[in-house]
Amino acid sequence: MSEEILINVTPVETRVALVENGMLQEAYIERASRKGIVGNIYKGKVVRVLPGMEAAFVDIGLARAAFIHASDVVTSQPGSDDISDGPRVVPDIRTLLREGQSLVVQVTKDPIGTKGARLTTQLSIPSRYLVFMPGVNHIGISQRIEDDAERARLKAIVDGAASEQASSVAIQGGYIIRTAAEAASADDLTADMKYLHRLGQSINERMGKVQAPAVIYQDLPLFIRTIRDLIRPQTEKVRIDSRESHQRVMEFVHEFVSEFADKVEYYPGERPIFDLYSVEDEIQKALSRKVQLKSGGYVIIDQTEAMTTIDINTGAFVGHRNLEETIFKTNLEAARAISRQLRLRNLGGIIIIDFIDMDDAEHKRQVHRMLEKMLERDHAKTKITGVSELGLVEMTRKRTTESLGQVLCEPCPICDGRGFLKTGETVCYEIFREILRVNRAYDTESYLVMASQSVVDLLVDEESDNVADLETFICKTIRFQVEPFYSQEQYDVVLL
Repeated sequence: MSEEILINVTPVETRVALVENGMLQEAYIERASRKGIVGNIYKGKVVRVLPGMEAAFVDIGLARAAFIHASDVVTSQPGSDDISDGPRVVPDIRTLLREGQSLVVQVTKDPIGTKGARLTTQLSIPSRYLVFMPGVNHIGISQRIEDDAERARLKAIVDGAASEQASSVAIQGGYIIRTAAEAASADDLTADMKYLHRLGQSINERMGKVQAPAVIYQDLPLFIRTIRDLIRPQTEKVRIDSRESHQRVMEFVHEFVSEFADKVEYYPGERPIFDLYSVEDEIQKALSRKVQLKSGGYVIIDQTEAMTTIDINTGAFVGHRNLEETIFKTNLEAARAISRQLRLRNLGGIIIIDFIDMDDAEHKRQVHRMLEKMLERDHAKTKITGVSELGLVEMTRKRTTESLGQVLCEPCPICDGRGFLKTGETVCYEIFREILRVNRAYDTESYLVMASQSVVDLLVDEESDNVADLETFICKTIRFQVEPFYSQEQYDVVLL
């Protein structure tokens, strides 16, 4: 599988595209006016404690207060990149925090929609191969490293290096060995540990100097985080279209991941870098509800406040053998497309997939397995259930930042985010009711209805008989005026 990373840097925004086999799989966007804050460490002040929610609001200097749950205040000791889903005893938030208290916290989720940032007091500082967790006496390892011998080798190296450094470093802590550490040398891991300890010491010193609310540590900019988190041995090229950013990336590469130095190159081409693999077109398609499948079927994706729903339809695909085979092939193709769309659109939270009903149990198993297999490539943590009694597949995908649609779009001011408008006929009948209501309350000679062109056309044409009946009923004349800037749902009834 060929893999390339394209980085487009401008003064106003940075965009990253992860391309596999010539097709866009993931897109990341960071704007200068609204940078992501996941991973940032702040010294905040508790502004409100909510015992009924076992949580508190913390002022970290943002427009909206951030949110921390009692379970995130308690020091935890995770054993891998994954977070335990088991039941935990959560103490009373009032025994942990009080209003006005200063608190060092780290952002785990960006502000999304109307919700503030999500916080934790368990700090974690990432590098290329490791994540350092101050105050935790534990070494964990990514569950994505499956080879037992490699897991044992990595853990032995980190354990031994941590024991040697224990007496010489000011800050003690534990480590999580990241997926990128697979096959890494002992020297690389040790260098990572030394870097993390220097950074941890710097953060610790700043904690005592700043007054809340204040930033203590900010994560790397997107184009450098990309090198730290996304570049892998199978990555063929990393192309950057900014000379200055390329120089900064090369400095980072030579210091931390020198084995990838020959894969990073400056792209000076006249053709925009995102046009190389039709990335711009794919991003535009990812903002649409409908995803067309090659067979002729299609997938509908709807993101709501509570969850994302996905529906599959055969569309123009009529198959070749029988209905069950047609449905099976459509669902298989949809499973592959859905896994890509989840990554590309960065959809998170609860996701409900309504595959076309299948009678064959083996077909259900194969479709479910295909979805699981395709999700293994996902950088975000996913959890998937079997097919429910209603024929639905339920899954979750860890959400830490806004989806692609939330970053690039805003709710429609005309439909107020509903995604549809009242019909012209509906608006006409609302106008009739409004005239009747006003007529009972006020005495006037006539009425002027101001509305959009489409509504006025209906009133003077298809609804003209109803307008005439209404004039007869109220014994008053009704005039109409087109307002070109009115939306279809807007109108005014003026007394004359």
